[in-house]
Amino acid sequence: MTMKLNKTELKAVEEFLSSDIKDGNELMLLKRKLAKKHHIRILENSSILKALNSLTIKPFPGVRRLLRKRSIRTLSGIAPVAVLTEPYACPGKCAYCPTEKNVPQSYLSNEPAVMRAIRCHYDPYVQVRDRLKALVANGHEPTKIELIVIGGTWSVLPEKYKYWYIKECFRGANEFYETRNMRHEAQNLKRKTRNENIDKLKDILEKEQKKNESAKYRIIGITLETRPDYIDEKELREMRELGCTRVELGVQAIDDKILKLNRRGHGVGAIARATELLKNFGFKVTYHIMPGLPGSTPARDLRMFKRLFNDGRFQPDQIKFYPTVVTRGSLLYRWWKQGKYKPYSDKVLRGLIIRCKNIVPPYVRIIRLIRDIPGESIVAGNMVTNLRQVLAAEGVKCNCIRCREIKDGKLEIRNRKLEIIKYEASGGQECFIQAISKNKDDKNNLLGFCRLRLPTHNVERVTHNALDDCALIRELHVYGELVPVGKDKKIQHTGLGKKLMSEAEIIARKNGYEKIAVIAGVGVRSYYRKTGYRLKDTYMIKKLK
Repeated sequence: MTMKLNKTELKAVEEFLSSDIKDGNELMLLKRKLAKKHHIRILENSSILKALNSLTIKPFPGVRRLLRKRSIRTLSGIAPVAVLTEPYACPGKCAYCPTEKNVPQSYLSNEPAVMRAIRCHYDPYVQVRDRLKALVANGHEPTKIELIVIGGTWSVLPEKYKYWYIKECFRGANEFYETRNMRHEAQNLKRKTRNENIDKLKDILEKEQKKNESAKYRIIGITLETRPDYIDEKELREMRELGCTRVELGVQAIDDKILKLNRRGHGVGAIARATELLKNFGFKVTYHIMPGLPGSTPARDLRMFKRLFNDGRFQPDQIKFYPTVVTRGSLLYRWWKQGKYKPYSDKVLRGLIIRCKNIVPPYVRIIRLIRDIPGESIVAGNMVTNLRQVLAAEGVKCNCIRCREIKDGKLEIRNRKLEIIKYEASGGQECFIQAISKNKDDKNNLLGFCRLRLPTHNVERVTHNALDDCALIRELHVYGELVPVGKDKKIQHTGLGKKLMSEAEIIARKNGYEKIAVIAGVGVRSYYRKTGYRLKDTYMIKKLK
């Protein structure tokens, strides 16, 4: 929490801003020196940032970057904002899943994201504003928001609740710059609109989406999480109306015996069908994978992981590792107490993840290695919650997107080349068009990429009518520090995105496609309009000459 500064502290801030420091070490030394000189507490970065916005003094170059807390949050080019839905009954009876009163199924009340949601009374409007406020206070400019909606199986929530929820998320982003009395205003509108009929809610949502196209804080992507067996055409059409661009599937394992033993409620066939439908609608696909489930072994987990990329029915774009842990309130806890289940040791799990990382393809991003469950809630299983950082410190690196992406925008952006990786997936061909640095010494050299899908010609595909005869751009991403539109150029806003798009259009045209469609987030529709794309049934579509 940012504390209000007194006159002496403000004087110290002015002296701080008149200095010239280069890195974090010099930052800490200067803050200590000023605290000792003025007999004050060590200044918080957030307090200095807040004062900076109100003082007329010109600060030294790069001050905001030095003061920015957890700068990694926006180094991938976007600002992730996670929000949680209210607790609703889950259709699953999974053995590993904890159940806690007044918390969404599979979540725990002491998880950071859940604690924030509870503090906001699960109100989506308040949650969005709360996260944006925190990002701004810590020196970020979250003008490009990736909204991540968590809370279990989105598909089983009431239809009216879903439209109301996303509408409120858009409203929270749209009004963040303008209003301040957030809780009172949010609760008033909640009472007025949550019980509107579905047509009215859809109409309000569409208006908020239209506003967001030109808002200061734009939602450029929406992620929803659900079960594979709840994916069908109707569900995906609805997701597109809401503005969803990425779907996270609770896959857990691609072995029918393991899924059955853990009472998952579906088999591998449902995972393959859901993946194909999602890709043919243009969605990005994230798999949740749970090594160490009852019935599995490290060797079997490794075989399943290899199969994800050897078998064209799967080929996820992103992976979240959620190693199995034992928590109270689950059937797995009873099995563990009875001696029927034993989790992997930290050493075994660590070795398995390293082997998995070594075989991950360069077109896949590993988002998480460990789920953010507090140690006090884990009865048995992995306790190392910062495993990614531990492995990175030991030099463990793989070819996944996250390990290769440029972080700070310092590469020479003109010294780049395009490469295309082609692979078969879910009845079509995927083209991963990547822009990489030519400098061989660059450790993190991925500047950006485009995912182009070429659905099989002359094969009846039941998808979205707007996508007939279309090649599909499922993702366009340029890395480097988040740069708001109109600000100084780093990697973003250098024309690299347009270059990747142009290459995708050339490939689509050569393969006989008449049109190309982008599953664009609401907040980036204006970007695609500039290059000839037009909105049709939630997609940005362009005719290829």
